[in-house]
Parts: sequence; C-alpha cells; structure tokens
Amino acid sequence: MYKRIFVPVDDSQSSNVALAEACKLATALGSELRLVHVVDLAQFGWGGTEFLDAAELQKSVKESGEQVLAACCDTVKASGLGVESKILESWGDKIASVLINDANQWGADLVVMGTHGWTGLMHLLMGSVAEGLLKQSDIPVLLIRNSGE
Repeated sequence: MYKRIFVPVDDSQSSNVALAEACKLATALGSELRLVHVVDLAQFGWGGTEFLDAAELQKSVKESGEQVLAACCDTVKASGLGVESKILESWGDKIASVLINDANQWGADLVVMGTHGWTGLMHLLMGSVAEGLLKQSDIPVLLIRNSGE
C-alpha cells in the first residue's frame, strides 16, 4: 500500500497533528517516513537588504528550519519509527512546487500534511500550500485539518 510517506512539516499545530497521523499510518503499514521543511531564502537574496547581511539572515533561516525538522524527527523516533529528513530551499518558487518536486524525486506514494483550513479573507491573503499541492500532485495527498487553529 503506502510504503513511502512524505510529510512536510513546520512549527504549526496543524503540522504536528498531521505528523502524528503520518506516524500512525507508518506504524500500521510498515512505511518509511521522510520529513521535509521548506525555507524561503529569496526574501533575503533580492534587493532591499542593503543594511542587512543577507547571507547571515539566510543562515539564520536555515538554522531555524533545521531546529523545526530536528524536533519533528525526535517526535517520530519517540514513536519507535525510523525517519529521514531534509531541508528544502526555495528561491522564490511556490512552496507547493518545491514539495511536489522532492516528493516525486524521493518516490513518495503518499503525502500527509496539515492544513489550517482558512477560508474567506484569510485564505485570500495567505494562500494555501496545501491547495497548491493538491492541484499539482499526481501522488495521493492526505490533508489533516486541525480545527483548533
């Protein structure tokens, strides 16, 4: 069935709920898990940072992403599962595209991710990585909504 489960993570409660579901699935199915976290480095690479050290800001963003990823990996390992992880870099690309490209390269057969479930103005302003991923993916996607967010 689903032997390679791809799980995008961030530091949100929705992501944590989705990670817990992915762990349940991996345990039940004997699946491999790959956790990824996307850092958007473009915001510090293009103009407007004359008074800031762009390289230092990019390094800080990566380190923060690595901390998020490490905490999520610890959660998976505490469940008794093995896990691999990767920081993905975006240079202005749509995050959904970055995720789908990596999921395809890894050979994922299921994507499990959290969604905020925003509607209306909040959805219009913030967009939705989950929605973008659904539109682009040929891989089955399981969206986990956290109603508490």
